[in-house]
Amino acid sequence: MAILQAFQGALQAGGGDYGANAHFVIAAKALGYAAFLDALDGGIARLTNTASAFGRELDSLADAITFGLAPAVLALTWGMLFASTPDYTLPGHLTRVGYVVAFFYLLCGTVRLARFNVQTNPAAKGALRLERKYFAGMPIPAAALFIGAVVYMMDGSPVRSFPLAIVWMCGVGIVSLLMVSTWRYPSFKHIGISKPHTPLIVVVIGGVAFLIWNWAQPMLLAMACAYVASGICIRIGSFIRRHRKPREAARLPEHQVG
Repeated sequence: MAILQAFQGALQAGGGDYGANAHFVIAAKALGYAAFLDALDGGIARLTNTASAFGRELDSLADAITFGLAPAVLALTWGMLFASTPDYTLPGHLTRVGYVVAFFYLLCGTVRLARFNVQTNPAAKGALRLERKYFAGMPIPAAALFIGAVVYMMDGSPVRSFPLAIVWMCGVGIVSLLMVSTWRYPSFKHIGISKPHTPLIVVVIGGVAFLIWNWAQPMLLAMACAYVASGICIRIGSFIRRHRKPREAARLPEHQVG
């Protein structure tokens, strides 16, 4: 649905209607619903004892289409194809660069999925091992949600400004690189619905749901941007701690013998 609606939105914008585009909005919402269902399918398979190697492979192929191909198409059609340029020779170059950026996102997403499959395979050798609380690199559903949240926030109106199109391409490129990086991102897998939780967590979840219900566009965009930034902040924090420890060790007084 997201891919077809992105095509429909491109046809509407290609006809000269550059206002709010319901097709792009539906495509963005479809990515959000897909991410919600993706968060449920693994837990349901484990609860019903129906997890299998076939299901894992099928899930990975579905993720490649839903969170790789569909967001790439949406990012291209919404943010790169209809930007007006100051020079009549630039639109063709901008479109070609947009194709490269969209393909780069798809490529990084599929690489991210392949690496994740290796990490979750107990028999794999040389795989990155992290705690259950973290992913190695940003998950591909989070990248798709970032693209969908931006489009949804703008009411589907395609990007018309040349500088904004450049910024959008850079943003999609950064998100793509974060997927194939080894930077840690929270996984939230240790938070299960079958485990008891403190009342504070219930209050927080209820408050977030209330805010999304009333202010869906800014809240979803803020949550998507916060998750994208979380891995960067964790990386910066670990870098600071790693360089602070040698300095603190050097400040300790030396013990003299005798």
